[in-house]
Amino acid sequence: MSQGSMNLMIGGEAGQGLVTMGQVLSKALVKSGYHILVTQDYMSRVRGGHNTFTIRFSPQELDSPCEGVDLLVALNQETLDRHAEELNSDSAVVADTGLSCGQAPCLGVPYEDLADKRYLNTVALGVASHLLGLDLELVAQTLEAAIGKKKGDKVVEENRQALNKAFEWASGQEHALKPPQPGEHDGPRMMLGGNQAIALGALAGGLKFLAFYPMTPSTAIALTVISHAEEMGVVYEQAEDEIAAVNMALGASYAGAPALVCTSGGGYALMTEGVSLAGMTETPLVIALAMRPGPATGLPTRTEQGDLLFALHGGHGEFPRAILTPGSVKQCFEAGYRALHLAEKYQTSVFILTDQFMADSLRALVPFDLSGLEPVRPGGGGAEGEEYQRYQITDDGISPRRLPGLGPELVVADSDEHDEQGHITEDLELRVRMNDKRLTKQKGLCAEVEPPVFTGPEDADHLLVSWGSSQGPVAEAARRLGEEGDKVATCHFSQVWPLVPEQFLERFNKAGQLVVIESNATGQFAGLLKKEAGVTAQRFIGRYDGLNLTPEYILRQLAS
Repeated sequence: MSQGSMNLMIGGEAGQGLVTMGQVLSKALVKSGYHILVTQDYMSRVRGGHNTFTIRFSPQELDSPCEGVDLLVALNQETLDRHAEELNSDSAVVADTGLSCGQAPCLGVPYEDLADKRYLNTVALGVASHLLGLDLELVAQTLEAAIGKKKGDKVVEENRQALNKAFEWASGQEHALKPPQPGEHDGPRMMLGGNQAIALGALAGGLKFLAFYPMTPSTAIALTVISHAEEMGVVYEQAEDEIAAVNMALGASYAGAPALVCTSGGGYALMTEGVSLAGMTETPLVIALAMRPGPATGLPTRTEQGDLLFALHGGHGEFPRAILTPGSVKQCFEAGYRALHLAEKYQTSVFILTDQFMADSLRALVPFDLSGLEPVRPGGGGAEGEEYQRYQITDDGISPRRLPGLGPELVVADSDEHDEQGHITEDLELRVRMNDKRLTKQKGLCAEVEPPVFTGPEDADHLLVSWGSSQGPVAEAARRLGEEGDKVATCHFSQVWPLVPEQFLERFNKAGQLVVIESNATGQFAGLLKKEAGVTAQRFIGRYDGLNLTPEYILRQLAS
């Protein structure tokens, strides 16, 4: 057990129902008064392959997943073989009596005696629920809510019987597992992942059009939007490819519908020409880019922060953009909302960079406060009627944006360089003025950059720098070092572009050793800090094996 928490891992094959079991347990734990942090590890297969669903839970809030397993629920032999070395000294294992647990302290469950094999995961749920001290009725109600609409009354009743028998059987068994006592919540909680939060934030911001081509790990963004599309008035389209998706979104945005596309690295590779078109036509566009290891198909269901520079430079030519990098599920919601407003205000592309770890990492959150969140209102500004100039050169670079068909103005857009009305030009002097106009908007984006958040003493011996999903593991690593007497501070960037050195240089210069921690091999953000701010990190810690950062991994690297 780590830091007053417990780590529960469910392992098995895709198709064995471990995700359903994990989600029911997670919700039951939240309802019982725990905070949770879920990580999911799965292979790129519809059935088979080795998958895990890991729940860290505690009466206190959690920043990060951790290593080590306190309770292992093994639905097959491979889970036991793979994860035996991860068991903590006082851990417990739940497995079928036909499986070999080796030296692990194993609770052998007679699955076939308790229920039909179709309900193997429900039997495991019942046993685990008892070991964790959960209320049977609460777990049963949570299970029924999860499967009732999809499965029908008969299946619900059979699952209930399997759950009851498993819980009763487990109550007669001896075990030494001692879960932490639950805390008390001051109100209802939502269980959300990063993808869902991005979608909900965008909906709160006034999203009206979504285009996408399914690509792990971004697809849940689209699925969440679609599940609320009718009530929120959102039009959505699963396009034939990513090229079509980005151009559909541009067309919708041009017409006045705030638009979002979601993808991963390989899909964004196809979108870059469309991003460049958005830059020339000054059309608002939000791109949610959920990163995974490359190159090419790479590890399609694993995690990495390898596309930062790709998002920054993707799209030929020079034009302004912003890149938001939320480090928590709550920040994912805020990024979804803020991206739509930034894109509309500055008539440019705004990126939300997430990754598989953050996308699939479930947390229990207080419902978002929606008061004061206004939806984006496209169009407006400048003179009306015959004097209208779509690309008028202004001091801040932002030109008036009328919506076609909603007024007397002729709204012109073209992928070629153009004059202030929007008509094609090859006037080279005008070209310079128009390019400068577009780039001037970067100054406004700089003025609205969300500053990095510092914790710890200004004169720390070690300053640990993170961005995006590395925030939580870095925060917990720093806390553990502090408990050992080290003088450690952290700095987290939830927006990595534009960079405004005045926001962080003073603190960087006061610290001792600067350590940049990110999930890639080449130190992409460390390099960006050096290029844009002249900051050279004394140490870089990267992880690029497809697994998420953990505080234990960071501490091992710091000690090496």
